[in-house]
Amino acid sequence: MKLPVIRGIIDRRILVNYRVDPDVLATLLPAPFRPKIVHGVGMVGICLIRLKNIRPAFLPSWLGISSENAAHRSAVEWDEQGAVREGVYVRRRDTNSWLNTLAGGRLFPGIHHHGRFTVKESADRFEVAMRSDDGDTDMAVCGHRTDRLPASSIFRTLADASEFFQAGSLGYSATPDPERFQGLELRCQEWRVEPLQVEEVRSSFFDNAALFPKGSIEFDCALLMRGIAHEWHGKADLCCAAAEPSRCATTAA
Repeated sequence: MKLPVIRGIIDRRILVNYRVDPDVLATLLPAPFRPKIVHGVGMVGICLIRLKNIRPAFLPSWLGISSENAAHRSAVEWDEQGAVREGVYVRRRDTNSWLNTLAGGRLFPGIHHHGRFTVKESADRFEVAMRSDDGDTDMAVCGHRTDRLPASSIFRTLADASEFFQAGSLGYSATPDPERFQGLELRCQEWRVEPLQVEEVRSSFFDNAALFPKGSIEFDCALLMRGIAHEWHGKADLCCAAAEPSRCATTAA
């Protein structure tokens, strides 16, 4: 089934990023993915994004919907038809939209779990929290705009960080089939990020010491995007047997 191009506005997107021991991360990634290494470490994080005017590209903006959404992401590489590809592996997506929950994996790629979001924000300060209905996922971030990355960040400049995360615009999401991943590419009309100084962050996944032993994961930086016109493009499913692409149903060109 060919999926429609989805168009809308990124009203607010917060990327909270952690550097992680690549060996630890490798044990948590399904085949065919492996950690993308930057300055000797892997990179994982949470994305908290509010979308507006979301609709198939052939419809006018006033027919679009809005939603709050969250995702756990890992920067990854994989081999596909003899070439090294890069993007993100999304282990889980959560949303406050029942439409997204029902249509995820059907109308557009990615299974979505329903959750409750609590948002308090101004022009310079942001507090976003989410708890999933199934109790599996709990995350929150509190921070404010700033003009520089933390001194402890592995990225030397904002431009370095921006380039790294822009390369992660192609994401593959987990599905009930452990050998099949649904693809989605984010295409922004303009890629623009600014630093966010984090005062507090929590993630039931990344704070889990059974998965990430003490010392294996540390907060690195956070980025903010606002008011970005964009499109989501469905991509062909990715299978573990990448050498046999015919086994994967093509979801979109």
